[in-house]
Amino acid sequence: MAVLLDTATLPPRERRDALITTMLEASGVTRVDVEDEPVRARVDLWSFGTASILRAEASGFANVRTAKAARAASGEHIAIGVHEHGVARYQAGTITRAVPAGEILVVDVSKPFTFGWRGFGAAQSLNTWTEDLALPADLVRRAALRLRSSPLYGLFSRHILDITRNADQLSGSPAAGMLGAASIELARALIATAVDDAAETREVVEQTLVVQIRAYVRQHLRDPDLGPASIAAALSISPRHLHRVCANAGLRLEQWIITSRLDRAKAELVHPSARHRSIGRVAVGWGFKDPTHFSRRFRAAFGMLPSEWRRSAE
Repeated sequence: MAVLLDTATLPPRERRDALITTMLEASGVTRVDVEDEPVRARVDLWSFGTASILRAEASGFANVRTAKAARAASGEHIAIGVHEHGVARYQAGTITRAVPAGEILVVDVSKPFTFGWRGFGAAQSLNTWTEDLALPADLVRRAALRLRSSPLYGLFSRHILDITRNADQLSGSPAAGMLGAASIELARALIATAVDDAAETREVVEQTLVVQIRAYVRQHLRDPDLGPASIAAALSISPRHLHRVCANAGLRLEQWIITSRLDRAKAELVHPSARHRSIGRVAVGWGFKDPTHFSRRFRAAFGMLPSEWRRSAE
């Protein structure tokens, strides 16, 4: 985590300029209008691979991106925000809208806009590049006006709020990049399901489901009961649907699970911290119920027995 600003640590006379500087650097805007005095603010930024979460709680201010700056933008940057406290105001082109707590807002940060609030408020956003979101700009614009029609609206809002509440722990995890990728996929599904293009929506939802399948498998590789039935149940889909989605994505699920377990077990067998563990214990630890079956699989995959691999690394 990076605490970009905490005005409680600054003398009152420095807080206004500090808020302006921080928001200019963190949000890519070209002007920050401070609405309220005295200034009180905290701004945090957490990295999740190619995505990030930005949270700001502050007395009244407004971020402004001018048309001139938008024309000079070198890349397209999307922020999908969840307003947390107070009522904000958002303006883009001819659209002006109030944003109450709990509302989701899609902001193309590379285009002209104004966003802010009066009084004390708070908001957080998932930030990523448009190319990582991988959706047509026209679809994003249409969806932004009718996000509440998506069945994923509440899920996405809770997802971003939950990540933010636990961001210190999650951003420091080895899985932070995967969580960022999964969040981007969830954002894609939110946007796609807010429009009426059934074919495009179905494709995006299936791609998102594949990401969820991969993430679930990685998190549960050590579970000996991991398989199509348990994965389908965890994701609230039928085993038949699971197999169809995997087939469409070219993912041989059960083989991928075995290969992933073998790779993890192979690395652990020669890790200095695991030298005291028996081969059987390592095998069971990675979800293999039968050490003999593990040895056969290991030899088929790597051309040697686990014991031979371990000796070769001594």
